[in-house]
Amino acid sequence: MQQVQVKGLHRVELRDAKGRLMTATLELRYQPMTVLPPIGKQNRYPARQLTVLHAHERDPPPGRARIEWKLITILPVRSRAEAIEKLDWYAMRWKIETFHKILKSGCKAEESRLRTADRLTNLIAIFCILSWRIFWITMLGRSAPQAGAELAFTHTEIELLEHIVHDTPHNAQAPPLVRNVIRLAQLGGYLARANEPLPGNTVMWRGMRRLTDIQIGYELALKRSG
Repeated sequence: MQQVQVKGLHRVELRDAKGRLMTATLELRYQPMTVLPPIGKQNRYPARQLTVLHAHERDPPPGRARIEWKLITILPVRSRAEAIEKLDWYAMRWKIETFHKILKSGCKAEESRLRTADRLTNLIAIFCILSWRIFWITMLGRSAPQAGAELAFTHTEIELLEHIVHDTPHNAQAPPLVRNVIRLAQLGGYLARANEPLPGNTVMWRGMRRLTDIQIGYELALKRSG
């Protein structure tokens, strides 16, 4: 691939370790290539015609590792547009893995003890909705901080978060949506310091678990008191 000429440029947005938005310029190289099976298995498996796609960052800033993606696909890549399409698909991998992390570690889907496939399917369907919501709220606070808090939280959730969590001076200046995202994360152990990056999914699912328990108790108390 080092012998293949650069066939296009592609700019991607990313965030550094402190959550600051950055733009990187990638040099695109792609080439069809015949890949042989291992020597001991060439009698059983045929050679495959694959496409190698190499995205290499041009002039990375100091203090950050260079972006370098090496992809192999069975799909054809004949133009810059098709190369960018495959890179965009690959860029979704982190989100997909994060969603499944929430599903497995946050909702603990693998620890269920249901004995039938139908019951397990129903449980995972509910967990998928919960995992999507936690991931969506986390990303919404980063991508659309100026949106209204009601877009992501119910009125009861907003009310409870306002009464339970005390805003830090830094958080008090944030937009309503971000303020409630940080409040929820604080329930999960987020410190909300001035130089702290925006909360991740782990503290969000911990916070959501606590908020759900608090809301159940709150609603039960309302019913008992009439």
